[in-house]
Amino acid sequence: MTARPGKVRGARLTDLAALGELSRLSQGDGSEDGSVRSLGLPVSGSQIGIFGLFRMPLGAFRPHDQLYVYEEERRIAGLLRVERDAHRDEWTIVELDAIGAGEAGDIRYRLVQHLLRDGSRRGATRFHVACADRDGNVELFMQHGFARYGEEWLYARPSDSTLPAPMPAEEAAALRIRPTVPLDALRLGRLYAASTPAPVARLEAYRLPDWERQGTQWRIPRSSLTPILRFADVSAFVQETDEPAGYPAFAGFLQIGVAKEDHPHYLRVIARPDHDIGNLIRFGLGHIAEQATAHRHRHEHGVVSPVRTYEAPVDGRLEDAGFDRIATVTLLMKETLVRVAEPVLVPAVR
Repeated sequence: MTARPGKVRGARLTDLAALGELSRLSQGDGSEDGSVRSLGLPVSGSQIGIFGLFRMPLGAFRPHDQLYVYEEERRIAGLLRVERDAHRDEWTIVELDAIGAGEAGDIRYRLVQHLLRDGSRRGATRFHVACADRDGNVELFMQHGFARYGEEWLYARPSDSTLPAPMPAEEAAALRIRPTVPLDALRLGRLYAASTPAPVARLEAYRLPDWERQGTQWRIPRSSLTPILRFADVSAFVQETDEPAGYPAFAGFLQIGVAKEDHPHYLRVIARPDHDIGNLIRFGLGHIAEQATAHRHRHEHGVVSPVRTYEAPVDGRLEDAGFDRIATVTLLMKETLVRVAEPVLVPAVR
């Protein structure tokens, strides 16, 4: 690849105006000649735009987050923004933009290359990214050693669709729906393992402390839209059932993010394949309506819900609740550590 005279560096406060304009251009309708490139997450349009979806106010930009720019001849031509999970040492690429006919691909390559080098020095164990499979996005990351491990469908419920009324507490109790507590970690891990293919579960490598860390800092289960939870009041609920042995277990898990900024609300469902989640989705939409009204949050951007392609029939139940599929995105990950063994339990021997 031809070397360019520009350089990648950390962003400065004086770059903010140029970065805002670059992000706005990159998240527009794009260009047919490839002179403007972004991750394309999700499909641009009037329904949802990534610049509005992942807008980063200065007050929400944490000290350990990273923002890199590509500068050439005193002009900002590319940016890469990363959200860092300090608890798991994971970095998520939220935005990767570049402009310039015939140059955007090279600029983005340099930005990702710099990110991997800098992240390795800072102790990052995994790099995550979700992107649309266009404009060479997937090929770019695979060149840098990222593994493609899944796809997600993004569903949206428009804001002009009235949210259902909050579910009465008596009905929720009868359906065995309740808020999660840290002691649910073990059963949440079992539910996730039962609804997720083993190779994906191995790559994402959630541990019990990850399920215990609930509240505003809860970022699992991961999805392509997880970054917007930073701008939301996060809550989670489970729907209980009985295992064949008579012990209580979880049939479904519901994660809700009620938007506090200019973003859509967030709804994520994980359930056993044989469980009907219609009531759980209705409860979640009613909870969003209740919290948005109580805290005077806006509902101008509707509700979004990511669904892994292996999580059927969740997609069908979302469509029954008024959601429409708006995009398909690819999930990629790169590990920097070498996995030498998988911890397991073995029978005790006297």
